Amino acid sequence: MAMKANGKSPITSDYDEKVMFFEMSLLDPTTQLRFRLIHFWEAWNPIKKTLIGLEMLLIDEQGTVIQGFISPGRIQKYLPKMKRGSVYKLNNFYGSSNKSVYRVSSHAVTVSFSWNSELSELLDNTTPFDEDRFRFHSYEEFEANRDLKGDLYDVVGHMKLVNGQSLTERPVLDEVAIAAARHVLVHVQLHDGPVMKLYIWDQAAKEFCLKFKSYENTPTVLLVTTVNTKLLGGTLALTSMSSSRVFMDNDVQPTVDYLAWLCSNPENGKEVNAEVVTKREPMSIGEIFSYMKQESAKEAFFECTATIDDVVHGSPWYYISCGGCHTKASKGPTSLMCAKCGNVNVAGVPQYRAKISVYDNSEQAVFVLLGDAGRQLIGKKASELVSNYFEANETQGVNNEVPVPEALISTIGQKHKFCVKVTEHNLSGKTRSITVTKILSLDTLPDIEASVGTNVAATSDETFLPGNIVSADSKSSVDSADEGTKKTESAEMQKAKRPKCGN
Repeated sequence: MAMKANGKSPITSDYDEKVMFFEMSLLDPTTQLRFRLIHFWEAWNPIKKTLIGLEMLLIDEQGTVIQGFISPGRIQKYLPKMKRGSVYKLNNFYGSSNKSVYRVSSHAVTVSFSWNSELSELLDNTTPFDEDRFRFHSYEEFEANRDLKGDLYDVVGHMKLVNGQSLTERPVLDEVAIAAARHVLVHVQLHDGPVMKLYIWDQAAKEFCLKFKSYENTPTVLLVTTVNTKLLGGTLALTSMSSSRVFMDNDVQPTVDYLAWLCSNPENGKEVNAEVVTKREPMSIGEIFSYMKQESAKEAFFECTATIDDVVHGSPWYYISCGGCHTKASKGPTSLMCAKCGNVNVAGVPQYRAKISVYDNSEQAVFVLLGDAGRQLIGKKASELVSNYFEANETQGVNNEVPVPEALISTIGQKHKFCVKVTEHNLSGKTRSITVTKILSLDTLPDIEASVGTNVAATSDETFLPGNIVSADSKSSVDSADEGTKKTESAEMQKAKRPKCGN
């Protein structure tokens, strides 16, 4: 890296110590470094689950940013002295080449702590150091750098939806649910650009929730640092990393500036249509199973053309939902109750939760038809089929289970194009059953799906909505609906017939 035109060579401080600036491409270990500690975080190997070390983001008085590193065996020696935002001096270090993956700075060198490094805080420092330095990119640049696993950039924009709710609804962020689900999905509109899905994970998700809830008025501007650009289920999405930090509205100067721009352009703030254009990627059943095994796999939508081989028996093809929020209702002493709404006397409405065995030329699977997907396949609502059964069988008690209707059985042998969703339940290994969200026409051209983050409740089952954080109540209700899945899945797969040639 070449020295800047107005750059300085190593200088002599008031204490007769040679101080070197980060702009030098080769760092002289006999000099001293002075910097503000912007941020530090643990870096882990996601496959081996081992600690790689402590990584840092440092900025010197010239505003040059560099990455720092402390090996695992030395972390405890320096960690008690480290505080974000403080200014330090460092003696005895070495410069190593910046890593090629997930870089958080543009500098070619990483400052590494050695066995005899001396780190001390400059308490009486009078030299001005910038608080931070951000690297923003446009949508086009994000798209060009997707899936490269190289540089991690920062993103700032206007929040449209949070976990499927618009900001006008003041999204409810349940701390228990966040701890369990570990992520938040935010739809963010870039400056004069499209809306993008931003997945915020783990510690960054908790930080987001705490900041969001601390605002008296709903915050509208979001800045997340060091995001990774990935193609998830056909969608260009941004995902947070362990190095990511979260800022809102008046936290830092870029969010202040963006908020001022948003206030001077109110038409941008009034838009509530936060559609994210999603091209569903066609995949075979075998390819979907392979995707589910990948370490880096996330929730995603796919298109899958398959033939219905059978209707899975032994588990109900519908469930009784709350008429208001569509969560699975539970039986109370004298009436149906909804754990989510808190209503102790709900009107029960049957909703599809039918399991079908399907196959293609690669593999066989169990697909779960939820809500509208069942209606699209069969042509009738579940409530209509249940009502027809009891009208035709007046002697049956209302508590009797309705057998699989002929309308569903008659779909055996049909080939359809299914829009399916790989969910957290699939990725965690809890189930191999794949959720169907939509039935497409076989002659449909490669489709573009407008994935609007509205809360459509149990029409696609609460836990399976993209980014819909499950509250403790709704999670228990969905678990009840899933109760038979784990017990019968092995048997279900045995019932599925082998793939037939030519289909």
